[in-house]
Amino acid sequence: MGLPQVGAALRTRLPELGERMTERIRAEVESYADDALIPFASLRDSCEDNADLLLGRFAFGAEPDVGAARQTGRLRAEQGVPLADTLHAYRVGFELLWSEMVDEAHRHPDVTDAELVAGSSEIWALFGRYAEAVAAAYREASAELALQREARRSALAEALFTGALADRTTPWEAARQLGLPERGPYAVVAATVPDPGQEPLPGIESALRRSGVASVWRLLPDQQIGLVSLAHRDAEPVSLRALRRRRARVGISPRFDSLRETPQALRFARLALAGLPGDGPGITLFDDSPLAMLVAAAPAEASRLVEVALGPVLRLPEAERARLLRTLAYWFTAGGVAAEAADRLFVHPNTVRYRLRRIEELTGRSLTDPTALADLGGALYALRLLPS
Repeated sequence: MGLPQVGAALRTRLPELGERMTERIRAEVESYADDALIPFASLRDSCEDNADLLLGRFAFGAEPDVGAARQTGRLRAEQGVPLADTLHAYRVGFELLWSEMVDEAHRHPDVTDAELVAGSSEIWALFGRYAEAVAAAYREASAELALQREARRSALAEALFTGALADRTTPWEAARQLGLPERGPYAVVAATVPDPGQEPLPGIESALRRSGVASVWRLLPDQQIGLVSLAHRDAEPVSLRALRRRRARVGISPRFDSLRETPQALRFARLALAGLPGDGPGITLFDDSPLAMLVAAAPAEASRLVEVALGPVLRLPEAERARLLRTLAYWFTAGGVAAEAADRLFVHPNTVRYRLRRIEELTGRSLTDPTALADLGGALYALRLLPS
């Protein structure tokens, strides 16, 4: 009869084997000792099922069925049990089962040493097959759970940025699920996306997390936006260093304390980004310009200022309008020095002076008049910040 007789004999003791296997696993694998995580009865049933399948292989030559192993792999992933502990538990179970088979074989004189050697090879081949099934199912389930968590995280972040949290989810509950502190200060960051789908701030969340700064980010078609906790003592300088290293165009909102202010802070960050001069990388904080705050607080009045101060220029053909506005912007950036503005525009200083005179003629405002300068500078700044 040989090993089939051994397998059949042990199958009559399945409840006892399941109990002993469970106790051994709980003693040797730390995460399995937590009854709140893996109840004793559930683990015992799993051990019995797997032992029954293995012994059926030896008793009747049944084909190996890895269905139970796959189910266990998925369940342990959902429970958060480490994969290494799950595989260790399987090894403990197989070792105990084989030890019992050897002991039982000694009670059957017809079982030869050659059969035991062959049985040993087969049971460890089966262990490899079961372990592979457990690991594959565990990884599949982990990937699915990760996607679900990321989808949930993305939805919660979107709800914070838009103020569209569901009635049953408070901002503070969302913060906990996103790994953010429940209280501020916070800041919102907005960065220009160079190409659709390309992150201007790659790896920013991980980099900040390694420095103890919590944050959550969303990639939109035109911008990457983030909510950053500034509760950490060095959060602000750490965040600024991480942002500068990525050489993107970045706008940062003022600090705020309530997560309910996140949508407004996002608007401020976007306004700061819109007001960033030039075309290259740079970082601007909304609070760096009091004028930006005025424009953001009174967009209708700012639009009127643009029309009153720059209306005749805005009604020019597109090419001429763009040329004059660009020249005026560079002239302001250069502190009113035509030669410096010319260098940045790659034109002759006289060309800059001609364009400035043209603006004076069109607007009826002299660039030597402080009041007119304030009007034109404010209108030019508002023109950059306003959506249309």
